[in-house]
Amino acid sequence: MRLLECVAGHEYGAPAKQLARETGLALPTAYHLLRTLVHEGYLRREKGLFFLGEAAERLSSSGAEQKRRSTVVDTMARWRDAIGVPVYYAMYRDGEIEVVCVSDTPGTPAVEEWADFRETGHAHAIGQCLLSQLDEEARRDHLDRYPVRPVTPYTVRDGHSLAKRLEHMRRMTPVTERQEYALGTVCAAIPITVGTTAATMAISLPVHQADRLLPAAQRLQNEVGRLLGSLAISISI
Repeated sequence: MRLLECVAGHEYGAPAKQLARETGLALPTAYHLLRTLVHEGYLRREKGLFFLGEAAERLSSSGAEQKRRSTVVDTMARWRDAIGVPVYYAMYRDGEIEVVCVSDTPGTPAVEEWADFRETGHAHAIGQCLLSQLDEEARRDHLDRYPVRPVTPYTVRDGHSLAKRLEHMRRMTPVTERQEYALGTVCAAIPITVGTTAATMAISLPVHQADRLLPAAQRLQNEVGRLLGSLAISISI
């Protein structure tokens, strides 16, 4: 590990003798470890100089991804505690609705995914919010694969009704649904669009607390607005 860190500190590479000296390793030991690291792909050798290899670069990339994910998780937990609601982060990726992260507590539990979120996008606020951000072709493709069907007695009844609802959604207004996915639950989702990526942050509440839904969603929207820069960095998690 010391050798890897040392090589990383030399943008233009370094010879074995210099690396051994800087890490305090005996030269034979350094040579043996360097050969092993080259063989495993963590280093590469060019004209007697050592550079980071592809395996080390993959480690670095994975570490950066974990850091981004950790940042989002911590931020969502802070919002969850401040607003007193479970918080969801979802994206539309590769033609699918993907709930990336959920932050809840025993006192504020998330909605149980009793019907596949990917197949029931028409029935929950997360899905409706993401679908409203797609262009007409992508939306039609999604609904061809996952047709509108009743999930509860309150679910939108058919594709035509859903299309009309999506058309009337205002760009930055929270999308709300009441017991359309899960009886006894109301949900709200706010749109986040970064480039061509559709994403959303959402919340849920028991139906007897429905009067809290819009104020809580608006507060979340304000919080997201303040941190949109860091969320944009994390959009690919």
